[in-house]
Amino acid sequence: MSDRIEKVSAYVVEIPRDVPYLGPLREGEHVNRRGYIVRQGNRTLYPTADRSVVLRIDTERGLTGWGETYGIVAPDAVRAIVEDVVAPVLEGRDPSAPAVIHEDLYDLMRVRGFFGGFYLDTLAAVDIALWDLLGRRLGVPVSTLLGGRRHDRIAAYVSGLPRATLEERVAFARDWQAKGFRGFKFAAVVADDGAEAEIAALREGLGPRAEIMADLHWRHTAPEAIRLIRRMEPHRLAFAEAPCAPEDIEGIAAVARGVGVPVALGEELRTVFEWQPRIAARCLGIGQPEMGRTGITEFVRIGALCHATHIAVMPHAAIGVGLFMAASLQASSTLQKLPWHEYQHSIFDPNLRLTQPTGTRHMACAAGFYTLPDGPGLGVEPSAEMLALLA
Repeated sequence: MSDRIEKVSAYVVEIPRDVPYLGPLREGEHVNRRGYIVRQGNRTLYPTADRSVVLRIDTERGLTGWGETYGIVAPDAVRAIVEDVVAPVLEGRDPSAPAVIHEDLYDLMRVRGFFGGFYLDTLAAVDIALWDLLGRRLGVPVSTLLGGRRHDRIAAYVSGLPRATLEERVAFARDWQAKGFRGFKFAAVVADDGAEAEIAALREGLGPRAEIMADLHWRHTAPEAIRLIRRMEPHRLAFAEAPCAPEDIEGIAAVARGVGVPVALGEELRTVFEWQPRIAARCLGIGQPEMGRTGITEFVRIGALCHATHIAVMPHAAIGVGLFMAASLQASSTLQKLPWHEYQHSIFDPNLRLTQPTGTRHMACAAGFYTLPDGPGLGVEPSAEMLALLA
């Protein structure tokens, strides 16, 4: 059945939250007039609300596909790119070849920021919507389109312990452990007594069977990161994430060679062209592609590249309303080596009301595992509550 894209629309969604991402404000941090915080630990900008960009593609035959991209900072930049660049190019095009369309859109902006940033974020949302549309049209989940599902459930690690004190963070982690979770990642940027003290307290509180990971948030030089990670190793650190600035490929490779635990990275990388040199330099033992930045086409290519180079994939999970999270679960379920998927409990759970299943089962995360939706396309679509926010 032939069809054509009739309309491409982008919407900014903002959801208030009680506690800012990464926990309460620290000394020297304040909310500016646009609602942002600069975290002193890594000098990075974060919003005080959950924000995302939702993309809708409608066809002439009345089908709809939904996508989403990372939109916590300057989300109107993505919306402007959709309206001014992407929508006019896509209108009238057959939507049935998502990977081909992704490559064509990528080629449009050479020497104009095509390699990363807001333009590639925009393409991620478009790509997710096109795969969703194709799955709905054929009546199958995206995982089927990608070759088939290997995992009906996916191990989830608890990401972030947003409490004010170390004692409270340990108690918070123990609460999740009691719910059946065995993997925990702490953010060194808000570890007030230092990362070594943080993991020591968590290990004592959680016991020997827990898997404990550290997100170092790109803040160290290579020698600093090596010294710090070596001090954490006796506490059975599972992996060290983002030890150095992402542009410091040689430094990250030095860290990977100089420590006894895997280095994890990748949430900020959008295409295989960014992943390839880091893999070639052996910077990582764990890849963390972020669906909200890659889209499905690049996510799958990154997964294949990691598989070919014996790198485990543990997908990242960013702030979003649930659409790119569903896409990540669909694509992740097809991967051969998938030890974990990140679980942003402060985002996934409260925002689950914003989506509804396209089949009989919704996505969920409980007792240490994600379960996947069973409907066509992404398996989820905006709920009435989200549609009201898009109006």
